[in-house]
Amino acid sequence: MPITYTIYSESGGIHKTTWTANLAEAHARQGFDVLVIDLDHQAANLTYLFDVEEGRDDPEADNLVRHVLGRPEGDFEDLIRSTDEGVDVLPAHDMLEEFTELLLQRERFEENMGDEFNRYEQLYNVLWEENNVQDDYDVVIIDPNARAEIMLYNAIYATRTLVSPSKPAGKGNKSLEGLAGLLESMSENLGIDVGVAAVILSGAGTTSTHNRYIEEMEDEYGIAATIGERQSMMDEMWDAQGTAFKVVEEAWHNGEAGTRRLREREVETLETILDIASYLTDEFGVEPPQEPELNIEDTEVVS
Repeated sequence: MPITYTIYSESGGIHKTTWTANLAEAHARQGFDVLVIDLDHQAANLTYLFDVEEGRDDPEADNLVRHVLGRPEGDFEDLIRSTDEGVDVLPAHDMLEEFTELLLQRERFEENMGDEFNRYEQLYNVLWEENNVQDDYDVVIIDPNARAEIMLYNAIYATRTLVSPSKPAGKGNKSLEGLAGLLESMSENLGIDVGVAAVILSGAGTTSTHNRYIEEMEDEYGIAATIGERQSMMDEMWDAQGTAFKVVEEAWHNGEAGTRRLREREVETLETILDIASYLTDEFGVEPPQEPELNIEDTEVVS
């Protein structure tokens, strides 16, 4: 099986989708074939970020929900889009808004026919049993909507592992308490082991309060890295429609490439993202095919 994990946090404003994109790109730079799956039915942010929105609102278009319901309109591999950054994306579709209702309808039908049906196994079946995604990809990352329970549980059941971005503050600690409850619920109700591969702390400062929360989180989970506030760089990703690597390497600023000064702290952030990817491959016991690199050799770095 490939490296598989779901990006999950109950906290808002922690750049969950941008972390998904940036870690996917970091794994691609390690030499892995990477697939990211956008299960966010509200915003489809990952789909926009990688500029693969075509057909999202077409009710006739084949999409992942049709495959989960056992009613595909085409081949699974035709759903996947390649990007300029070397990451493949399975985009969101508007039908995701009806995911829960449609899946429960299918569950009732199957049970009325006398067949067993596990509502949480269906994405797992589509990915690993029916389409052998493990044959084509070394890394699969899912970005779900955190509040859509059946969809979220399908993502977690399919990957069995979480990576949780958080903040070193009371709200972040609350989200990790919710994470602990989710792990316990999944293990009890579904009979599977679900683990946390890493916690990533963003917006970390040097205050005594932040340090206290970091210590508490570290006692409970492995912290892959702590990163300071990088709001400007993360926000610029939406104009660039790409990862933080693209923002820095193509010097995006105010929606225009070639206008950003390369700052030392941003280079350090990219290096930290690559370090997190290495931390995760170590957790999964997988050796990357190559040493990842940044394309900034000819650019002046300022402090």
